[in-house]
Amino acid sequence: MFQDLIKLIRLKNSYVYILTNKYRTTFYIGVTSNLSRRMSEHSEGTASVFTKKYQTKYLVYFEEFLDIEQAISREKQLKNWHKGWKVNLIKETNPTLETLNY
Repeated sequence: MFQDLIKLIRLKNSYVYILTNKYRTTFYIGVTSNLSRRMSEHSEGTASVFTKKYQTKYLVYFEEFLDIEQAISREKQLKNWHKGWKVNLIKETNPTLETLNY
């Protein structure tokens, strides 16, 4: 039974997301299983010291995964990218870096 619960947790949709500030100069990459809740936390300033300090609360990019391990792996990969690479990735689906609805 416990193993079944573990499998359900791992198969729950997960998200890697990128936030930015209003000037689109600072970026934050995170991972969550509930994007809506996490965005609310970022907006309220309760999610991360970094996002609160740099006011990175505007969602500009996200990817959805079926397995949390895949999402975590992708988050680690993106965090190692240069800023220009991240901006290019965002612009592939969001050319004007508009704030996305979640």
